[in-house]
Amino acid sequence: MTKVLWFSNTPANADEYFNNEIKQTGGWLKSLDLLMQDHIDLHIAFKTHLSINPFEYKKTTYYPITIKKSLSKKILNFFNLQKYNYLDQYQKLIMEINPDVIHIHGTESDFGLIYKYTDKPIVVSIQGNLTVYTHKFFSGLSKNKINKYFIRKSFPFIDNFMFTFRNMKNESKIESEILKNSKYIIGRTDWDKNITKVLSPKNTYFHNDEVLRDGFYKNVWDLDWDKNQKIIIHTTTGDSPYKGFETILQAANLLLKLNIDFEWRLAGLNEKSLITKVVKSNVGNYIKLLGNLNENELIQNLKSSHIYVMPSHIENSPNSLCEAMILGVPCISAHVGGTGSILKNKKEGVLIQDGDPWMLAGTILEFVQNFEQAKVYGKQARKTALIRHNKEKISNDLKLIYNKIVNE
Repeated sequence: MTKVLWFSNTPANADEYFNNEIKQTGGWLKSLDLLMQDHIDLHIAFKTHLSINPFEYKKTTYYPITIKKSLSKKILNFFNLQKYNYLDQYQKLIMEINPDVIHIHGTESDFGLIYKYTDKPIVVSIQGNLTVYTHKFFSGLSKNKINKYFIRKSFPFIDNFMFTFRNMKNESKIESEILKNSKYIIGRTDWDKNITKVLSPKNTYFHNDEVLRDGFYKNVWDLDWDKNQKIIIHTTTGDSPYKGFETILQAANLLLKLNIDFEWRLAGLNEKSLITKVVKSNVGNYIKLLGNLNENELIQNLKSSHIYVMPSHIENSPNSLCEAMILGVPCISAHVGGTGSILKNKKEGVLIQDGDPWMLAGTILEFVQNFEQAKVYGKQARKTALIRHNKEKISNDLKLIYNKIVNE
């Protein structure tokens, strides 16, 4: 059985061992961990703020890497003075485990720098790309508006979008080095395939789709709408300017002017989120901030919504869109990054220009005025998503990738 060492920013299924208390993001990686346990000898190294010894749970061995957060470290990161001091730990793990393959999930961390210190074959999965994301970071809100708010309201370096942006810019330099020296890449969209042709010109590219959380396979959206009902719109998003929150507010205001009765639910944001603070004067009662939802809560909210909207200015293959599609919710998505590989326009939903609230509001009205067609889109989206996220195919494809790398 092939021995594989994963490096991940999230704990995968280790969070279940700790009653889901370590970290709530990266649910798809948890699912992949569970899926691959019977097919490979799996070892996972992940970063955590907790001090935990290595442990076995189910059929995977986990290696927590303790990191410390402090004000001084944040400031060092802001000025690009923080040195990556975990590489020795990574190297020791590799020597101890002696894997056949090292699989690094994401290029947004220093894990990929281990290429300098090992001759083990390394494959890197593309999740997003910081070089492109920083390029699009202020697509929704200007630097001036964000700067004015945070200079008035908070310490200028810490816990605000300018800090996040500066930190991403610094980390993108590390990412560029990792990609430039990556021999093997795993991706899943035309976008990540083509950007790696530029950023990692010597790579061998493999396609491998993502497994979703289990509950999304087991549930199906089935909702009707008539003109006397309130329209329920759902978006799962994050606290960042490039996620398109301003487009939601602008489209919502256009719908209000037309006296449309609607509620727009946003999972992932609450009143304390930075983006809602920046634009809170524009948030009306028609916007419902749900905060972070667990898997079942998210499924139930999606199943009780008439339309799903993905408004980001840049994404690769957003899990939120994939989850809505596999349930069969009628979807509208900004045509950005890899979304054109995920949703086929006018077949599985509708793709629109990002940052265009008029097109977004008009497409919502199109769905409402012909809800039967919207349901057809949703049914076709579910068929496509069930094929794309087929667990058996994903696990078999990943095993083949590992075997090809080992035997090369």
